[in-house]
Amino acid sequence: QVQLTESGGGLVQAGGSLTLSCVASGRTFSNHGMGWFRQAPEKEREFVAGVSGSGGIASHANSVKGRFSIIRDNAQDTVYLEMNSLKPEDTAVYYCAQGINYYVTRSASEYDYWGQGIQVTVSS
Repeated sequence: QVQLTESGGGLVQAGGSLTLSCVASGRTFSNHGMGWFRQAPEKEREFVAGVSGSGGIASHANSVKGRFSIIRDNAQDTVYLEMNSLKPEDTAVYYCAQGINYYVTRSASEYDYWGQGIQVTVSS
């Protein structure tokens, strides 16, 4: 049974930083791409960042490019989302997801396991 457990969310002022962590278990971590998505109130879930199984290829949404970085540690079965220069519009529930295969993808349908979500609130 695959489990994804997120941590590191919370309340931060605009311009601040947070790092989200997601620990995976249940199948070989390095065989699967990982992604972060987010959903703000009354908005659809959107792709934030993704990384390939080896960590060698990453993709970031235009809205976070240059501010957020996705990093994975295959020795620890963990993927991180480093968030800097946070803005109030980054406020959302953030979800970690594990891909159905090795590759990076922005499509939510290409991820078959999801974490429970963690709140990130950025105050102005």
